[in-house]
Amino acid sequence: MKNVVALVATATLAAQGVSGHYIFQTLSKGTEKGTAYEYVRRNTNYNSPVTDLASNDLRCNVGGATGGNTSTLEINAGDPFTFSLDTPVYHQGPISLYMSKAPSTVEEYDGSGDWFKINDWAPIFNGGQASWTMTGSYSYTIPKCIPDGEYLLRIQSLAIHNPGGVPQFYISCGQVKVSGGGSASPSPTAKIPGAFKATDPGYTANIYSNFHSYTVPGPSVFTC
Repeated sequence: MKNVVALVATATLAAQGVSGHYIFQTLSKGTEKGTAYEYVRRNTNYNSPVTDLASNDLRCNVGGATGGNTSTLEINAGDPFTFSLDTPVYHQGPISLYMSKAPSTVEEYDGSGDWFKINDWAPIFNGGQASWTMTGSYSYTIPKCIPDGEYLLRIQSLAIHNPGGVPQFYISCGQVKVSGGGSASPSPTAKIPGAFKATDPGYTANIYSNFHSYTVPGPSVFTC
């Protein structure tokens, strides 16, 4: 009987650990909440974070190397889109959006090419205090000037709430087919892994002590 109780307790704690995090599950046009994993690659690590800066899982999370079972959202350049989560973000840290153009179809693309950043939700400093954008959905627009084609659209929450510990990446990749774009060559670009260094100030920042400025890790944001 004691063994059964212990197993139940262990299972309960495990379930609590899984439910204690969050995952970007949906991608949709406009600001409406979409269908879970219709256009977002399904990860296989529940809602656990990625913590290894050298891992290919930093691209599209564990299990997200390809998207054969994921539909591709058709969207025009300049149009808005929204990522939504199962649980609102509650770990402090920046939210970033990246894109990477697939050489052919995006469902076969593993994200090993170049990535460019299209937006950061960085902290806002006011009166010596920092506030983060922590919510259940994040909306932005496809850059108007990027070339037509199929892209991975990646959203990343970098949780730096535990100074001295290992920062946590919560990542999802959506699949989009962009039309009506331009001819710009987005820059700067970066490889993932490789875009984030263990020595980056935005990776090692202590948000509880002398925290008056912040630089989001990764390349600077591309604008048309």
